[in-house]
Amino acid sequence: MIIALAGRRVDAADEKQRRFPSENVDIVRERIHAMLLTQCAVALVGSAACGADLLALSEAGKLGLRRSVVLPFGRENFRTTSVTDRPGDWGALYDQQLNDVEKSGDLLVVHEKSDDKAYAEANHAIVDKALSLGQELRDRVAAVLVWDGKSRGERDLTEEFGFYARGKSIPVIEVMTL
Repeated sequence: MIIALAGRRVDAADEKQRRFPSENVDIVRERIHAMLLTQCAVALVGSAACGADLLALSEAGKLGLRRSVVLPFGRENFRTTSVTDRPGDWGALYDQQLNDVEKSGDLLVVHEKSDDKAYAEANHAIVDKALSLGQELRDRVAAVLVWDGKSRGERDLTEEFGFYARGKSIPVIEVMTL
């Protein structure tokens, strides 16, 4: 199975609405690991933000799965805006995962500049890359949402990822952060 994954970042320190509290990192890591095993995953396609993305990349690496990373824009800018801006030591994990993926030639940068549209385009590229990889490897594809199961409203990119995957007739699996 090829896994296309998107999900919540760890909550900001001052976050009022809990979606992925930092104290849940270990349990979410275990849930992702179990999902990868249960789905007989052979590859993971996702981004690399703090939280769901980096946990999935790390667990996939431990299992020896092929990993592909799609970034909405440049590596350093993404690190600043989507990795190290939240509680926890995510920067070192990000650097390690991206170095590994870059060595294998499986890093795709969608845009040079950061903007809101780039994130949605990166989500679509994740699904499309997973479908392409599924054809190449002659394997099934599933989309995984690692989230709290609730929409944040019309700009919820995790929810939109699920809509896009369903629109491509990809089954969607949920891994809960709460």
